[in-house]
Amino acid sequence: MEKPRSIEEYKRWLAKSKIAEIDRRTEGYYNSVVNKIQIDFQKSSIWQNILDKMASFNAEYLDNTGYHLFLTEFKPELVTKHFDSFLLKNYRKNVLQNWKWPGSPKNGWFTPENWFDTTNDILRTRFIVKYLDGVEFLLAKIERELRDVGLDCDISFEARDEGYYALHMYTNYSFEIPKIDWDTEQKKITIEIQITTQLQDVISKLTHKVYEERRINPLPFDRKWQWNYQSDEFTTNYLGHILHYVEGMIMEVRNKQKANI
Repeated sequence: MEKPRSIEEYKRWLAKSKIAEIDRRTEGYYNSVVNKIQIDFQKSSIWQNILDKMASFNAEYLDNTGYHLFLTEFKPELVTKHFDSFLLKNYRKNVLQNWKWPGSPKNGWFTPENWFDTTNDILRTRFIVKYLDGVEFLLAKIERELRDVGLDCDISFEARDEGYYALHMYTNYSFEIPKIDWDTEQKKITIEIQITTQLQDVISKLTHKVYEERRINPLPFDRKWQWNYQSDEFTTNYLGHILHYVEGMIMEVRNKQKANI
């Protein structure tokens, strides 16, 4: 069976295979769930506590290093994954990254019944620090806040070939969400917390569109972006690596200055 080559083909394949019907009702249901979990987590004591302690985090970092942890007016926002992006991610899981095709992926098909259990970035936030050492400093603070209320954390230091550098932290939080028949149920949903630097935040915004396009239309195995110096990927991806190196050099200069005081 030939793999679907677009989102529209994917929708038709889902329906024909009796896996799922993707229509306006499906999208409406998805939006009702993500809107509720966003509002509920914004009101949660754990999120409010982290926001309330940002000033003290900054003060401690400033006392330790002589530098501010955050940008002056920075405040993290909770954002939800748009339905189109969500459906694209499921297309990648069910089709593009499914090496067992036409059979189901290793853990079974991703369907509306298990979407919220198997997607780790439906609700996410990003903390932006000024310097590289601020990433692990803030990680320790947020991790302690989460563990103090009984929430476990999975931590991943992302360093990709595409020049993307950030820390990703995942925690499961229990929500009461509507079921597709408009009853409700308790479900643990993964929240993604990213921590990155100011420079890496800028470059990730520049590279995101190219990165998403390549995830849908990967290059042939015999072609690598590292050799295509005229491509958008060559410039932006290597800029990400260069900036990460520069940030490391900034930390070295800072540490040497501190040692000489």
